[in-house]
Formats: sequence, structure tokens, C-alpha cells
Amino acid sequence: MKEKYGDWAFLLGVLIALVVGVFASQLGANQPLALALLAVLGLIVGFLNVREKEVNSFLIAAIALLMVSGGTMLALEPVLQLEGLEVLQAPIAGFLSALAVFVAPATLIVALLAIYRLAYRK
Repeated sequence: MKEKYGDWAFLLGVLIALVVGVFASQLGANQPLALALLAVLGLIVGFLNVREKEVNSFLIAAIALLMVSGGTMLALEPVLQLEGLEVLQAPIAGFLSALAVFVAPATLIVALLAIYRLAYRK
């Protein structure tokens, strides 16, 4: 049953990251609350969603996602400067940032659990 909570937390986190990214300017003072919710959902995903056999795959994917979220805007900037596409710059940057806020806590939990398992494996 706890896997279902983790599944729902993951789907909800991605959806909230999308909403926060696209509507960041309209959230105003509520944006920190939305980001805190994303971080909490990330913790839930880290504790409930990743089984021991999935740890390596999850960590690789999370590291790649966190790296991409930082570098994507630099790579896309010339394209998004084209006429008509500049309106996409803020929503894409906001979504990638919010997604990083969601994924980072899950990555931290999974990495710490992996280190613990390695240290205490008998």
C-alpha cells in the first residue's frame, strides 16, 4: 500500500512542478509554500518509491535531471531569443527549477539510504 502513496506523491510532485513553473508569476507570495510542498513530496518519494534494486537507476536519472535543469536554459537561450519564443523562457526555467526542488530531496534520501546499506552490509 505504501508504494501507492509514493506513486501518488511522484505524480503530484511533477504536476505541481509544472504548475509552479508555468504560473510562477501568478503565485506571488504562495510560491515558497508551493516549493516547500514540492520538497516534502520529494522526501516522501525518496522514502517510499525507490526499492533497493532501483537505487542505482534512480540516482543516475536524478543526477542527470538535476544537471540538465541547471544547464538547459543556457543551451536553450539562443533558441528562446527568437521572436515569439521568448515567452517560453520563464515557464521552462520555472518548471526545471521546481522539478529540481522536487527531485533533490528524494535524491538525498535515496543516496543516504544507499550509503547506509553499503556501510552496514554484512
